Amino acid sequence: MNRRILCMSILVVMSIFVVQAQSPIPIIVPAITPATNPADGSEPQKRDVPTAVQEPESFQAAIKMLQETKAANDEMLKKQEATLQQLEELEKAADQLRIFSKRG
Repeated sequence: MNRRILCMSILVVMSIFVVQAQSPIPIIVPAITPATNPADGSEPQKRDVPTAVQEPESFQAAIKMLQETKAANDEMLKKQEATLQQLEELEKAADQLRIFSKRG
């Protein structure tokens, strides 16, 4: 009876490992542009140009937004640098207190 339970549990554990070891189903991503038809050699249909390419104003708006984001990130980095400096000073002070407390 015990041997049967042991064999069943080993079988269950092995089947779990086999299931985990299988590779997932590959994901097929369609091409951006359709291929030419080899039978008649015809060109694929022309698609409309995206609106971002047609409108330079949207480029300017995107560039402005990125510059504002960069400025905000730079400001945040300066604040973080100042905070890090304060933390390092606190750590040095704590180390000095530990040293002095061991002496006394």
